[in-house]
Amino acid sequence: IHSCMTYNAGPEFLKNSIRMKPDLDGLGALGDIGWYSIQAILWSVNYELPKSVLAFPKATLNEDNVIISCGSSLHWEDGKSATFHCSFLSYITFDVTILGTKGSLRLHDLVLPFEESFGYGKFSESSEIDYGKIEQGMWCPKPNEHVVETEFSQDVWMIKEFADLVGKIKRLGMKPEKKWSDGSRKTQLVLDAVKESIQRGYESVEIVMN
Repeated sequence: IHSCMTYNAGPEFLKNSIRMKPDLDGLGALGDIGWYSIQAILWSVNYELPKSVLAFPKATLNEDNVIISCGSSLHWEDGKSATFHCSFLSYITFDVTILGTKGSLRLHDLVLPFEESFGYGKFSESSEIDYGKIEQGMWCPKPNEHVVETEFSQDVWMIKEFADLVGKIKRLGMKPEKKWSDGSRKTQLVLDAVKESIQRGYESVEIVMN
Protein backbone atom coordinates (compact mmCIF):
# COMPACT_ATOMS: atom_id res chain seq x y z
CA ILE A 1 0.00 0.00 0.00
CA HIS A 2 1.36 3.44 -0.85
CA SER A 3 -0.10 6.86 -0.19
CA CYS A 4 1.26 10.24 -1.20
CA MET A 5 -0.26 13.47 0.11
CA THR A 6 1.53 16.67 -0.86
CA TYR A 7 0.90 20.29 -1.73
CA ASN A 8 3.18 23.29 -2.09
CA ALA A 9 1.91 25.46 0.75
CA GLY A 10 4.07 28.49 -0.08
CA PRO A 11 6.31 30.73 2.05
CA GLU A 12 3.47 32.55 3.85
CA PHE A 13 2.01 29.26 5.09
CA LEU A 14 5.40 27.88 6.10
CA LYS A 15 6.10 31.03 8.09
CA ASN A 16 2.76 31.79 9.76
CA SER A 17 0.46 28.75 9.77
CA ILE A 18 -0.32 27.10 13.12
CA ARG A 19 0.85 23.88 11.46
CA MET A 20 4.36 25.30 11.62
CA LYS A 21 4.26 26.42 15.26
CA PRO A 22 5.51 23.89 17.84
CA ASP A 23 3.36 25.42 20.59
CA LEU A 24 0.16 25.42 18.49
CA ASP A 25 0.15 22.26 16.38
CA GLY A 26 3.67 20.90 16.30
CA LEU A 27 3.06 17.92 14.02
CA GLY A 28 3.40 19.88 10.79
CA ALA A 29 2.86 18.02 7.53
CA LEU A 30 2.73 14.70 9.38
CA GLY A 31 -0.21 15.82 11.51
CA ASP A 32 -2.02 17.46 8.60
CA ILE A 33 -1.79 15.53 5.34
CA GLY A 34 0.18 12.63 6.81
CA TRP A 35 -2.86 11.85 8.95
CA TYR A 36 -4.95 11.14 5.83
CA SER A 37 -2.28 8.92 4.30
CA ILE A 38 -2.02 6.86 7.47
CA GLN A 39 -5.79 6.61 7.81
CA ALA A 40 -6.16 5.49 4.18
CA ILE A 41 -3.56 2.79 4.79
CA LEU A 42 -5.29 1.59 7.96
CA TRP A 43 -8.68 1.66 6.21
CA SER A 44 -7.35 -0.64 3.50
CA VAL A 45 -6.36 -3.25 6.13
CA ASN A 46 -9.56 -2.91 8.20
CA TYR A 47 -7.72 -0.80 10.79
CA GLU A 48 -5.35 -3.59 11.79
CA LEU A 49 -2.42 -1.85 13.46
CA PRO A 50 1.06 -2.47 12.06
CA LYS A 51 3.64 -4.06 14.33
CA SER A 52 6.19 -1.32 13.67
CA VAL A 53 7.01 1.81 11.68
CA LEU A 54 10.30 3.09 10.33
CA ALA A 55 10.55 6.71 9.21
CA PHE A 56 12.56 7.43 6.08
CA PRO A 57 15.85 9.28 6.64
CA LYS A 58 16.29 13.02 6.16
CA ALA A 59 12.85 14.36 6.99
CA THR A 60 12.66 18.11 6.33
CA LEU A 61 12.14 20.20 9.47
CA ASN A 62 11.87 23.96 9.98
CA GLU A 63 13.98 25.95 12.43
CA ASP A 64 11.59 24.95 15.24
CA ASN A 65 11.91 21.25 14.37
CA VAL A 66 8.38 21.05 12.98
CA ILE A 67 8.00 18.53 10.14
CA ILE A 68 7.62 20.05 6.67
CA SER A 69 8.16 16.85 4.71
CA CYS A 70 8.59 13.22 5.73
CA GLY A 71 7.78 9.62 4.89
CA SER A 72 7.67 6.25 6.57
CA SER A 73 7.17 2.54 6.10
CA LEU A 74 4.69 0.45 8.10
CA HIS A 75 5.13 -3.28 8.73
CA TRP A 76 2.68 -5.99 9.81
CA GLU A 77 3.51 -9.37 11.32
CA ASP A 78 1.85 -11.25 8.44
CA GLY A 79 4.09 -9.60 5.84
CA LYS A 80 1.90 -6.72 4.72
CA SER A 81 3.73 -3.45 4.25
CA ALA A 82 2.89 0.14 3.42
CA THR A 83 4.67 3.40 2.72
CA PHE A 84 3.57 7.00 2.69
CA HIS A 85 4.99 10.42 1.91
CA CYS A 86 3.61 13.78 3.04
CA SER A 87 5.02 17.19 2.23
CA PHE A 88 4.28 20.91 2.19
CA LEU A 89 7.02 21.38 -0.43
CA SER A 90 5.84 19.35 -3.44
CA TYR A 91 3.14 19.92 -6.03
CA ILE A 92 -0.37 18.73 -5.17
CA THR A 93 -0.80 14.95 -5.09
CA PHE A 94 -3.55 13.07 -3.24
CA ASP A 95 -2.84 9.45 -4.18
CA VAL A 96 -3.35 6.05 -2.64
CA THR A 97 -2.48 2.75 -4.32
CA ILE A 98 -3.34 -0.68 -2.93
CA LEU A 99 -1.52 -3.62 -4.51
CA GLY A 100 -2.53 -7.27 -4.21
CA THR A 101 -1.21 -10.44 -5.81
CA LYS A 102 -3.92 -10.39 -8.49
CA GLY A 103 -4.88 -6.76 -8.82
CA SER A 104 -4.49 -3.15 -7.81
CA LEU A 105 -6.70 -0.24 -6.80
CA ARG A 106 -5.81 3.44 -7.28
CA LEU A 107 -7.41 6.68 -6.20
CA HIS A 108 -5.95 10.01 -7.36
CA ASP A 109 -7.98 12.52 -5.35
CA LEU A 110 -7.98 11.10 -1.84
CA VAL A 111 -9.56 13.35 0.82
CA LEU A 112 -10.57 16.26 -1.45
CA PRO A 113 -12.15 15.39 -4.81
CA PHE A 114 -10.77 17.42 -7.70
CA GLU A 115 -14.39 17.99 -8.75
CA GLU A 116 -15.74 18.75 -5.30
CA SER A 117 -19.22 19.80 -6.40
CA PHE A 118 -19.97 16.30 -7.68
CA GLY A 119 -21.11 13.48 -5.44
CA TYR A 120 -18.98 10.66 -6.73
CA GLY A 121 -15.56 9.09 -6.47
CA LYS A 122 -13.45 7.55 -9.23
CA PHE A 123 -11.28 4.49 -8.70
CA SER A 124 -8.91 2.79 -11.13
CA GLU A 125 -8.77 -0.98 -10.83
CA SER A 126 -6.72 -3.66 -12.57
CA SER A 127 -7.14 -7.36 -11.89
CA GLU A 128 -6.60 -10.77 -13.47
CA ILE A 129 -4.98 -9.48 -16.66
CA ASP A 130 -6.25 -11.25 -19.77
CA TYR A 131 -3.35 -10.98 -22.20
CA GLY A 132 -5.66 -12.14 -24.97
CA LYS A 133 -7.51 -8.82 -24.75
CA ILE A 134 -4.51 -6.54 -25.07
CA GLU A 135 -5.04 -3.81 -27.66
CA GLN A 136 -2.50 -3.34 -30.42
CA GLY A 137 0.34 -1.07 -29.38
CA MET A 138 -0.14 -1.76 -25.66
CA TRP A 139 1.73 -4.17 -23.40
CA CYS A 140 -1.18 -4.68 -20.96
CA PRO A 141 -4.88 -3.77 -20.75
CA LYS A 142 -5.89 -0.34 -19.48
CA PRO A 143 -7.09 -0.17 -15.86
CA ASN A 144 -10.84 -0.24 -15.37
CA GLU A 145 -12.39 2.98 -14.10
CA HIS A 146 -15.16 2.68 -11.53
CA VAL A 147 -17.37 5.60 -10.55
CA VAL A 148 -19.14 5.42 -7.19
CA GLU A 149 -22.03 7.87 -7.18
CA THR A 150 -23.49 9.36 -4.02
CA GLU A 151 -26.48 11.57 -3.34
CA PHE A 152 -24.43 14.27 -1.63
CA SER A 153 -20.85 15.53 -1.48
CA GLN A 154 -18.56 14.14 1.21
CA ASP A 155 -18.90 17.33 3.30
CA VAL A 156 -22.67 16.91 3.48
CA TRP A 157 -22.34 13.23 4.32
CA MET A 158 -19.96 14.08 7.16
CA ILE A 159 -22.45 16.50 8.76
CA LYS A 160 -25.34 14.08 8.22
CA GLU A 161 -23.38 11.26 9.85
CA PHE A 162 -22.44 13.44 12.82
CA ALA A 163 -26.02 14.64 13.27
CA ASP A 164 -27.30 11.07 13.06
CA LEU A 165 -24.84 9.85 15.70
CA VAL A 166 -25.75 12.69 18.07
CA GLY A 167 -29.45 12.10 17.43
CA LYS A 168 -29.19 8.42 18.35
CA ILE A 169 -27.63 9.35 21.68
CA LYS A 170 -30.05 12.17 22.53
CA ARG A 171 -33.31 10.70 21.23
CA LEU A 172 -32.78 6.97 21.58
CA GLY A 173 -30.37 6.83 24.50
CA MET A 174 -27.84 4.82 22.51
CA LYS A 175 -24.15 4.60 23.37
CA PRO A 176 -21.68 6.67 21.32
CA GLU A 177 -20.51 4.97 18.12
CA LYS A 178 -16.93 3.71 18.66
CA LYS A 179 -16.07 3.25 14.99
CA TRP A 180 -14.83 6.80 14.42
CA SER A 181 -13.02 7.25 17.72
CA ASP A 182 -11.29 3.86 17.41
CA GLY A 183 -10.13 4.67 13.88
CA SER A 184 -8.88 8.09 14.94
CA ARG A 185 -7.02 6.66 17.92
CA LYS A 186 -5.27 4.05 15.81
CA THR A 187 -4.34 6.67 13.23
CA GLN A 188 -2.87 8.86 15.97
CA LEU A 189 -0.90 5.93 17.43
CA VAL A 190 0.78 5.31 14.08
CA LEU A 191 1.35 9.03 13.53
CA ASP A 192 3.00 9.39 16.95
CA ALA A 193 5.20 6.36 16.27
CA VAL A 194 6.40 7.89 12.99
CA LYS A 195 7.29 11.12 14.76
CA GLU A 196 9.12 9.14 17.46
CA SER A 197 11.06 7.26 14.78
CA ILE A 198 12.22 10.59 13.31
CA GLN A 199 13.17 11.92 16.74
CA ARG A 200 15.13 8.76 17.56
CA GLY A 201 17.27 9.06 14.45
CA TYR A 202 15.07 6.98 12.13
CA GLU A 203 14.95 3.87 14.31
CA SER A 204 12.17 1.30 14.07
CA VAL A 205 9.37 1.94 16.59
CA GLU A 206 6.89 -0.73 17.67
CA ILE A 207 3.19 0.10 17.91
CA VAL A 208 1.69 -0.60 21.33
CA MET A 209 -2.02 -0.07 21.96
CA ASN A 210 -2.92 -0.02 25.65
